[in-house]
Amino acid sequence: MSVNLDLPPIVELEDSLEAVQDFFETQGWTDGLPIVPPTRSRVDEICEYVDWNSDDVIATLGPRNGEATLERIATNAVMAGCRPEYFPVVVAALQAVAQDEFNLNGIQSTTHPCAVFVLLNGPIAQEIGINSGPNCFGQGTRSNMTIGRAVRLSLLNIGGGTPGDGDRATHGTPAKISFCTAENEIESPWEPLHVENGFASDDNVVTVLACEAPHNINDHGSISGKGLLTTVTTSLRQSGSNNIGGRGEPMIIFGPEHADQIAHDGYSKDDVKKFVWENTVLKFSDQAQDWLDGGRSGTSGAVHPEGFRVAENWNDIDVIVAGGPGKHSCWLPTFGGTDTVSRRIETAKGDPVRSIFS
Repeated sequence: MSVNLDLPPIVELEDSLEAVQDFFETQGWTDGLPIVPPTRSRVDEICEYVDWNSDDVIATLGPRNGEATLERIATNAVMAGCRPEYFPVVVAALQAVAQDEFNLNGIQSTTHPCAVFVLLNGPIAQEIGINSGPNCFGQGTRSNMTIGRAVRLSLLNIGGGTPGDGDRATHGTPAKISFCTAENEIESPWEPLHVENGFASDDNVVTVLACEAPHNINDHGSISGKGLLTTVTTSLRQSGSNNIGGRGEPMIIFGPEHADQIAHDGYSKDDVKKFVWENTVLKFSDQAQDWLDGGRSGTSGAVHPEGFRVAENWNDIDVIVAGGPGKHSCWLPTFGGTDTVSRRIETAKGDPVRSIFS
């Protein structure tokens, strides 16, 4: 269903939740789930949490090249169920996906089942109650679910990522409804991603990644860091992955138990990346000739003498820690033709995030 762009900015409807739901669904403005009616008062309230005017263009979102004004983003955030405290994260995430290196046009229009993963680092994650522990990608936490959903609704309604029209995904993924968590910095034995990328430890940072839903890595048997990393490398060795041949920046998300075991054996985060890069090689000899002849060729850095690597360079692989107890980790294959983008989160007039948890 195409989104109706010819309606006035303010629409008067019957004072009925059912009438609002029916109207928004008819216009193609929802993700298939019920929405919170974006009344004037709700939109105005949420806009107060960032230091812009309502008509300021915050980003341009493809493939429609829609102008994401603060008010339009706020409307989608209200619809998603965001508390006002979450809004600075939504704004920063949309600024990040609009960067050229993220390749939003390609991501929104591809047949590949990639979603926009929103990752938080810094004090804001705890301040607004982001779940970075058990079931961090699942149900149960309003901040995780509504921030991810607000980004997706904005990409739908402003960017034009309408299924079957702007969005050409063959199958899609439930991650395209909402995909947001934070790094479990407290239980990580390594420096967090935002510090690794040059931000201060107390900076609030959002990172966006165009990737598939998490692929589980189960290892209850290995008792050494090398054993666990070997399981990781065999898990990433997939001929159907867009990353094979060196395209993109895949992310490995270690559960705290796996991370602790690997770090206990002396592996730094860079050591982990180098081990994975060196040992994740998809051998030419294991592939069908027509697959090899069909254009699967990597860049020079991604081609091993015996096959394809999962990244062009070892430091193209991102490593974080998230989740709760259990001998599980996961990895996020990316769209391929995209870069991970991080951006500092700005709150209203530079004030600390106003939180219902403080």
